[in-house]
Amino acid sequence: MITISLCMIVKNEEKILRRCLDSVADLVDEIIIVDTGSDDGTKSIAAEYTEQVYDFEWINDFSAARNYAFSRATKEYIYSADADEVLDEENRCRFRQLKETLLPEIEIVQMKYGNQLQFNTVYNFDEEYRPKLFKRLREFVWEAPIHETIRLMPTVYDSDIVIQHMPENSHSGRDLENFHRHCAEGYRLPKRLHTMYARELLLAGKKEDFDRAADFFAASAADGNRDGEEIAEACCIVAHAARLAGDTVRFFKYTSKVIAEEANSEICCEMGHFYEDAEDYEEAAVWYYNAVYETQPILSIRACGSEGLNGLIRCYEKLGCPEQVKVYKEELKRRTAGGE
Repeated sequence: MITISLCMIVKNEEKILRRCLDSVADLVDEIIIVDTGSDDGTKSIAAEYTEQVYDFEWINDFSAARNYAFSRATKEYIYSADADEVLDEENRCRFRQLKETLLPEIEIVQMKYGNQLQFNTVYNFDEEYRPKLFKRLREFVWEAPIHETIRLMPTVYDSDIVIQHMPENSHSGRDLENFHRHCAEGYRLPKRLHTMYARELLLAGKKEDFDRAADFFAASAADGNRDGEEIAEACCIVAHAARLAGDTVRFFKYTSKVIAEEANSEICCEMGHFYEDAEDYEEAAVWYYNAVYETQPILSIRACGSEGLNGLIRCYEKLGCPEQVKVYKEELKRRTAGGE
């Protein structure tokens, strides 16, 4: 049986920390909790479960805090958890069985993150795999009978464990502030974070968030070192910001860039919103239809689902077409029942 260190970083989690720890404490062999500046009862609750509660000065860097927590671990594997995660009884049994049977060559175990759509998080799937359990010390192994080389890719196992993600509230405001701060300081977002920033803006951003992000994404759209996907993402954000600001010239500049290459659901929704705001409901309906049925999303599945369908419903209500309204309401209901 393997041994496991639970590593967490926390701040002001007194409402939910006990719920998380109660679901996992008896499954691990060591609990390490790193506090980044709580001013509530978080540390006192943490101390009920472990003596290893450490302070870490927050430097606007989640990786630095997690690395510090990992550095305190002493067991064979590290389980990285957040305070808003819960293992129900079925998945506690799966976790216990994994602990008893995990093969030593496995270096990373992925677990499914669940409930993502229910709590308005910035993800497109209700369940998706995430790396959660890590071998603390990696063993390098030579491979191949000739031209031998060190195996560099980790051995990853996709488990059937589902972690219930149950946040008390959205973290989007905090995350968008961090994105803005790092971009303002000149940090060049790698592709993964570029996508995350754009997606979080579309799903949870307010007008002021788009105003602050517009120049960054305009520069990104002109960056020859960004690939086509990143440029399309950037154009979607700048177009949205321009529409909110009433800047028609800039709006059509960036929507045209996307449509000239390959339209996506997000940019079609932007066109739909533009013409709907102008009370040209027939033209708006064309673009909402394209968003739902003729294109694919690059950032948010809502663009080809609820956002586009609600746009069609509003437009056909204005146009006095009850049969069309009924069709799209039924489609929306079907998709909603399917988890969109």
